[in-house]
Amino acid sequence: MDDETRKDETTEGQEPTPEEQEPQAEVNEEPVAEEVTAPEADQEPVVTEQTEEAPPEPEQAEEAAEEPKAEEPKAEEKKRDVIPGADLEPILVEPEKPELSAEERARLEAEEEEKARREAELAAAEEDDTAASRAPAKMEKGARFLATGKRKSSIARVTLLPGKGEITINKRSLEEFFPRPLHQTMVKQPLAVSGYEGNVDVRVRVHGGGISGQAGAVRHGVARALTEIDAELRGDLKRRGFLTRDARVKERRKAGLKKARKRPQFSKR
Repeated sequence: MDDETRKDETTEGQEPTPEEQEPQAEVNEEPVAEEVTAPEADQEPVVTEQTEEAPPEPEQAEEAAEEPKAEEPKAEEKKRDVIPGADLEPILVEPEKPELSAEERARLEAEEEEKARREAELAAAEEDDTAASRAPAKMEKGARFLATGKRKSSIARVTLLPGKGEITINKRSLEEFFPRPLHQTMVKQPLAVSGYEGNVDVRVRVHGGGISGQAGAVRHGVARALTEIDAELRGDLKRRGFLTRDARVKERRKAGLKKARKRPQFSKR
């Protein structure tokens, strides 16, 4: 016992050697690691909420599955309803018209001027549609009044007879020969102005030219025939232009030229 007490006293004042410290460290490190890693029997295992979630209930799972299905068709309907560019106004692109030559332009301008002149004449005739103040002259039974009317290259031979206002052109009715109301009005203008419409029958033979030229020729012939019946109508018909002969005939082609005045291009060599 005395030896042991001495050893203890000697060791109390001295520091332990590194060899003596190593086993102590090994012994001390093992329980520390066990304390951190190994849970105690009394403590319950800790469950982290971030990593694992509790499984949803069946009712909640069904609601969650139905919600996205209901939203998807709405998005599709919106996409279908909204058409890109529906608000924009369409731009009409007119096709390019071929350039007209100088002759074609001049011809179109002349046609427009002639059309405007006819419309003006018809408008004036409608304004002065009232018949003459004096009564039409009496015609003997079987009397005939002949006259020739011309316009451009059309020639009309007109015969006026006492009757009820029938108009026959080339053995056809007025409506059949001139289906357009414009031409029908042109033929009846001298009769309406003089007051003889419905009192005389008109028989016409016309040839040459076109439809418009033939209508003008018939009007010219009817106006001339009315002056044969009553000479006092001449001033009224002349003032309205019914006795003026329209001599605008197409000029004939000359030898060596392509048309009436168009010539081939000159070549010096």
